[in-house]
Amino acid sequence: MKTFVCIKRVPDTEARIKIRDGGAIDPTGVKFVTSPYEEFALEIALRLKESAGGGEVVVLSVGDAAAAEQLRSALAMGADRAVLLKGQSTLDGLATARALAAELKDEAPDLVLLGMKAVDDDQQQVGPMLAELLGLPCITVVAKFEVEDGNVVCHREIEGGAEVVEAPLPAVLTITKGDVAPRYASLKGIMAAKKKPLAEKDAQLGESRIEVRSLSYPPERPAGRIVGKGVDAIPELVRLLRDEARVL
Repeated sequence: MKTFVCIKRVPDTEARIKIRDGGAIDPTGVKFVTSPYEEFALEIALRLKESAGGGEVVVLSVGDAAAAEQLRSALAMGADRAVLLKGQSTLDGLATARALAAELKDEAPDLVLLGMKAVDDDQQQVGPMLAELLGLPCITVVAKFEVEDGNVVCHREIEGGAEVVEAPLPAVLTITKGDVAPRYASLKGIMAAKKKPLAEKDAQLGESRIEVRSLSYPPERPAGRIVGKGVDAIPELVRLLRDEARVL
């Protein structure tokens, strides 16, 4: 089985972000990582290959030359090869999906995995758009899945229970956090990654339809206040929530 895992280079979720002129963040001193949901997707792909006793796991990313760092990390974890589609990262999910689809059409994968969302833009768009462009079934927010007789059986966590969805292969899945934890790259894996192929191609992004005009910090929270103690404070608290906060 040939499994492609699409990953994205994003700022670390614990990084302190600074905004610079021109509607962008200042990358100085910011640590960049693989988007966490895509780390789950990669771990699941590697486990699938190990349980099957063979196959190929390929990591694919759209971005500038710096994204090669995250692809090398994926190779060190156990992926077999990597492809970097070089181009300017964009908020236009359709442009990204088109670039991925142009590459994947020639590769004919059995399974394509993406994170449920990238933690920097939080859009949850690229996976379904990619599936539509490839003409493949898509199942989103998958916590775990099994491959059985040419089908993929996916388990989706929903409010109050779980949903089981089955689709024929090939298919596109977007992965959420399940019961797996991404592995750490071993020293052997890091050394082996240096010899694994990492192809670089120009991304077929087309023109982005989305432009970031400005970024701003969220407003500071007002200071809290104590309205009283015990049950005697309840009437005043209810009044404030109704008349000032207007949440009741």
